[in-house]
Amino acid sequence: MTRVLLFTLFGYLCGSILFADLFSKLFRKDILTPSKDQNPGVANAFMYGGFRCGVCTLLGDVLKGFLPVFLLTLTTPAQALDWRYALALAAPVLGHAFPVFFRFQGGKGIAATFGCLLGLFPYSPLPFALFAACFIFFSVVLKISPHFYRTIFAYLTAAILLPVLGAPSTMCGAFVIMAATVCARLHMSREERERMTVRLAWKR
Repeated sequence: MTRVLLFTLFGYLCGSILFADLFSKLFRKDILTPSKDQNPGVANAFMYGGFRCGVCTLLGDVLKGFLPVFLLTLTTPAQALDWRYALALAAPVLGHAFPVFFRFQGGKGIAATFGCLLGLFPYSPLPFALFAACFIFFSVVLKISPHFYRTIFAYLTAAILLPVLGAPSTMCGAFVIMAATVCARLHMSREERERMTVRLAWKR
């Protein structure tokens, strides 16, 4: 149990590092004041910080999700990865959304989610592939706008399909925690809620 707690704490602290804040200061860009949602994340880093700030933030946010989870999977036999590890696998996303270093006011955690799922590759590529497919489907095939609703549908769909497709219960539990965290942060966001639209890609 001590090992689980240590990995959970390590993942949470890694997630609490907000690279959008770090690189916006490094490149001397204000990415929060002009933004609608005041979100210290990848989208605002690109939009208001520029390409370099955005790329560095994206890589940092993915890496902080990947590293703790990959180290856990690297040092834990598959048969030992039981339900107790679900929170440890999701900890970087929790840290990003509610960072201890920033008064628990963080970003949405989408890039960190992809990083965590990449870290699961030694066990299974299914969670990453499915989540990516859901995002692509709701962005390209069945287009849901704005991004707020697209994100919620992608997370909920992946959370439902993971157990159906046979993903291990620990990974399913971890993804449910990630999905709940991101959806909670989305609803706490300051951005205005536009009306949701849904349309097929080949229809205008």
